[in-house]
Parts: sequence; structure tokens; C-alpha cells
Amino acid sequence: MKAVTGKRLAKLVEEKGWCLARVNGSHHIYTKDGRIERLVIPIHGSQTLKTGLQRSLMKIVPLRDDEL
Repeated sequence: MKAVTGKRLAKLVEEKGWCLARVNGSHHIYTKDGRIERLVIPIHGSQTLKTGLQRSLMKIVPLRDDEL
């Protein structure tokens, strides 16, 4: 799996129709109409996301590896 930064994942999530609900420090919280889940994406400059968190967020959105 290709490692991505929080900024890049946030951009991809917005393209999939998720909306930024609020920002709490460095954590951006996204919601989508008709879904009960919410996404919390940590945006820490140019740091890449940890593998487990990235995989979990990609399952919820859903995103495939080739879309990164």
C-alpha cells in the first residue's frame, strides 16, 4: 500500500463526497449525508499516515490502492 499524507487523503475524501464538519486542533473531522460514520484525519504537515489508520479510513470511504 502506498503511504499518503493526511492532506492528500483529505483531498481524496472530499472528492468522494465527504464534507469537512469541523477541525479540532490538527484533526479534521469529515461527515457524509446518509452515513453514520465520521472520518477523523490527522493532518500533521507532510507526515504520512500510519498503515493501520490509513487502511481503516480507506475501508470506510471506500478508496482503492490505485486511487491513491
